[in-house]
Amino acid sequence: MSKPATGPLAGLRIVEFVGLGPAPFAAMQFADMGADVVRIARPDATPTIPDPISGRGRPTVEADLKDPKQAEMVRKLCDSADALIEGFRPGVMERLGLGPDVLLDRNPRLVYGRMTGWGQTGPLAAYAGHDINYIAITGALAAIGSAGKPMPPLNLVGDFGGGAMFLVSGVLAALLSAQRTGTGQVVDAAICDGTIQLMTMAHDLASAGQWQPRREANLLDGGAPYYGAYECADGAHIAIGPIEPQFFELLRQAVGLDESAHALRADPRNWPALKDKIAALIIKRPSSEWLALLEHSDACVSPVLDLHEAAQHPHLVARQSFVEIDGLTQPAPAPRFSGTPTEAHPRPRDLLPLADAVRAWSN
Repeated sequence: MSKPATGPLAGLRIVEFVGLGPAPFAAMQFADMGADVVRIARPDATPTIPDPISGRGRPTVEADLKDPKQAEMVRKLCDSADALIEGFRPGVMERLGLGPDVLLDRNPRLVYGRMTGWGQTGPLAAYAGHDINYIAITGALAAIGSAGKPMPPLNLVGDFGGGAMFLVSGVLAALLSAQRTGTGQVVDAAICDGTIQLMTMAHDLASAGQWQPRREANLLDGGAPYYGAYECADGAHIAIGPIEPQFFELLRQAVGLDESAHALRADPRNWPALKDKIAALIIKRPSSEWLALLEHSDACVSPVLDLHEAAQHPHLVARQSFVEIDGLTQPAPAPRFSGTPTEAHPRPRDLLPLADAVRAWSN
């Protein structure tokens, strides 16, 4: 509708009802992969969180969905769509006359993607919540943080990992089904459900008796001395993750640990003592020296970078993992496709008239 057709999803039409967090992030993924996405926003709506990046690659249409004429025009837009994404509480779209029963009756092949925290059903479905609440009931929040208290992992685990990316995979799966059968369906993507999926490895470890129900006591939660961040003499931190014995041996030799470190690492009861030994050695030298010695090796050592530093890291620069659009440095599309390359397009500055959007998709 407003950008060249590139990427593996070129030709796919998706209507996005503008919301918060995971739904627009999912729509950005579709737009980056070439889908023709149009955003439906309330008139004069001010975003709770600025979205010049997550709103990229797709035009915005303002529509008062409580106005019967405008709501009907949006329904006509959905008649020509392959998929729809919405992130409202259960029942909101139905009250607007835009629920799945109405739209699937008009467009039987439509895939109707619904993004919520609690899901469309269940005792909490009607209530407000945010990422921290959704991951709290799954076991994920309790497993992340210091030994003293849980720590929200930004909103990466819930909104984006357990939410948006499961919405993307669910909508894509339903689209494949619709291509084969001619019949669309509703995709109920709940952040709590997706987050539980993300905890599969923790459940694997627990079922094998290798997971303690407390923080900083396990392999990947900061408990293991060979999997964590250590402060250097310059105040910067390096991430150390040589889980395998042969990789740990490289670290051991480089930092000056004696050979007893292997015996200490094998018994979780000795982990605190070994962690102290490693910390005492790492703090003696600046991060630049440790990285010069270890980053280009199998010792599994990396710098801990902030957002601005990450965009300058040589590996990410070489892979062009960040792009600059309209003067804003931002994540490049991922993953990468050899035959149908993806491309991030800027967010259109001007609103697209609703009538023009309907006309474009009706032709």
